[in-house]
Amino acid sequence: MLVTTATSTDEAARGTAVALLPVGSFEQHGDHLPLTTDTLVACIIANRLATTYNLLLLPPVTMSCSHEHEDFAGTVSISSRTLIAIIGDVQSSLARSGIKHLVLVNGHGGNYVLSNIAQEANVAERRVALFPGREDFRIARERAAMETTTSEDMHGGEWETSILLHAHPDLVRSMYLRSDHNAPQRPHLLITGIREYATKGIIGKPSVASAVKGQAALDSLTTSFGEVLKVLTG
Repeated sequence: MLVTTATSTDEAARGTAVALLPVGSFEQHGDHLPLTTDTLVACIIANRLATTYNLLLLPPVTMSCSHEHEDFAGTVSISSRTLIAIIGDVQSSLARSGIKHLVLVNGHGGNYVLSNIAQEANVAERRVALFPGREDFRIARERAAMETTTSEDMHGGEWETSILLHAHPDLVRSMYLRSDHNAPQRPHLLITGIREYATKGIIGKPSVASAVKGQAALDSLTTSFGEVLKVLTG
């Protein structure tokens, strides 16, 4: 299940002080992946973590800061101000019910503001974690024997396609085998958006993706999260 089916009674019995909030997006992912890709990936990771570590799983934020993709059909964004407000409200509500810690499970690399949210929240005490981090991604790619780096595989490539081939293969269209696009240098992305570097919206090598790589990457992230949880709640 992508969305929790737990009841209030279930959560009362769980009694955790940590909640997981998947943060996705609604944006183009080329011809082979759905607009909901980032939300799906965030949910897949968050579900795995919630099950493994017995944590509260929240429903996802399904739209976020996708402004670099807005000239592609179907993409919908919200402002960074709105995303900050949503997460702030969620954090406050959780705190009122005794849940002190919030983990933002981010599925969209363009949500830069999440780093600022976590840093600000943790000034007085440890309250918010952002996951996965750069090192989590690097280790997961290595353990999954992926051919590309995070920088090379920016959007709709080996990483995202592998995760969905593992968890939801029915959502991956066969053109992933011929959708590779190389654009390692993107110096003006924040000015021009992604189309300047990829007319079809893909930067990476989805053709080398596999379900096996997707499963290995998830296994690695699940292990890496243990240390994040220890630091957050320690």
